Amino acid sequence: MAAGVLWAALGGACWRAETETPAPPGRYPGAVDDLPDGWSPGDPTDDPGTPGADTGAPGGAAWVDVTLPTLQGWSFFGRAQGAPADVYGITEDAGGNVWVAGGVEGLFLLRKGASAFERFTLADGLRPYGFMPDGSAPPGEPHLKVVSVAGGPPGTVFVGYAGKPHCEFSTDPSSFKSGDADRVMLTASGIAVVHYDISSGEGVVPGYTSREKLCTIHRIAYDAKTNSVWFGANHGIARGNADFPGAPTCNGVLDCSGVEEHAHPAIRGLDGDGVEVVLTDDYYGLSPASDGDVWIGGANRSARFRYMSNPGGPANFWHAQALVERPEFVANRLDVWEDAWDETHVPAPGPDKRDDDLVSAMAAMPDGTVWVSSFAWGLAQLDERGRVLRKLLGAPTERYLSSLGRDPTDDSVWAGHRYGGGLTRVSAGGLSRVGAELGELASHSVWDIQAGTAGGGRRMLVAFRADGHRTGAVGIYSGP
Repeated sequence: MAAGVLWAALGGACWRAETETPAPPGRYPGAVDDLPDGWSPGDPTDDPGTPGADTGAPGGAAWVDVTLPTLQGWSFFGRAQGAPADVYGITEDAGGNVWVAGGVEGLFLLRKGASAFERFTLADGLRPYGFMPDGSAPPGEPHLKVVSVAGGPPGTVFVGYAGKPHCEFSTDPSSFKSGDADRVMLTASGIAVVHYDISSGEGVVPGYTSREKLCTIHRIAYDAKTNSVWFGANHGIARGNADFPGAPTCNGVLDCSGVEEHAHPAIRGLDGDGVEVVLTDDYYGLSPASDGDVWIGGANRSARFRYMSNPGGPANFWHAQALVERPEFVANRLDVWEDAWDETHVPAPGPDKRDDDLVSAMAAMPDGTVWVSSFAWGLAQLDERGRVLRKLLGAPTERYLSSLGRDPTDDSVWAGHRYGGGLTRVSAGGLSRVGAELGELASHSVWDIQAGTAGGGRRMLVAFRADGHRTGAVGIYSGP
């Protein structure tokens, strides 16, 4: 099956088109993104819902609660324990609190030692939209949809939102200002929220009056070593200062925005009509390396984003951007599942000459390698330079993977399956699976896997998405 057909089956786009000039090294980005020549709307998290409400199942039907399994070493949570009906992401902060991305229902919290979840919505201060120049809210109804979470210091979580449909290409502030991310901190009376408005204001990017291309944050990652929060988004990646105090009236000025945006290992290719476009989309792959770099992976290409190991100097986002974007650095744009024609081919590769990688997650390892999962092609391990060491789970019955997480107990990696099959664990001893034992949950997509290590132990945290009218669940594994 062609990659484009596979991605359409996932409900997503296999490319985004734009006209863009790669950025040179320097303090400021130099990319110029115009409106697209063509594009395919949607992604696997793009489904409608009433913002902030207790919504019903797809089509307005009533939810049917999934039967939670009983498995040694596991704890499961459903709606009876206060969990959301649809679980997009799960994480643990350094204080041992578990946070869950609950889509249109909001953000959920299982405090350390608690047995039931709490819920936070717009009414509690969540801000799934950016600021107008005067610091006010954009026009229109807010679109609350929490789709990603990353634990930070004790009592702190970084929260990623979905923007409104087609926000990347909109000229309406009620749309292009939707999405982005928050830092959420527990207080004595509730939560405090700092919003990351992932945009560049007037004069920041040459060729732009202003720029706002990233709105849906598919993955989010916190790296205490570099005081960074990384955003993997619909169009590229961005970085935020993890201790950003907030600046509602900054209006995208680099010195006060708390954000550096954006970069992507984009390539040129032909769309279905034979028009040459720039291909970059849906960066679900996001994993900080032990040296402060970050691995990034999208629908088309992946890269080691050399934030700290850049020869132009450490902690330089723009130098790292140049290394993945400039034409002469083609070797840095990694094609894990190789296309028939690479980006240097003349004419540029069309859909029939590409097997778009459709990266779904990444897991950096202490030895410098990285695991990469794909929505369509299975699992691959790369060395520190991005060369493929091995590929696994490529059979038609197991290659559709939607999540990945490193287990710190033995540096094994857990892969979550997209269309049923549960989880596969890859360790030095081989493959082990948790599938049929999950009962009804065995057919659910596993959308996020993260490890929690607060308190000295480790827990593997698993997000099971809803399956049709049947609710999803939270799974926590504390076994060996």
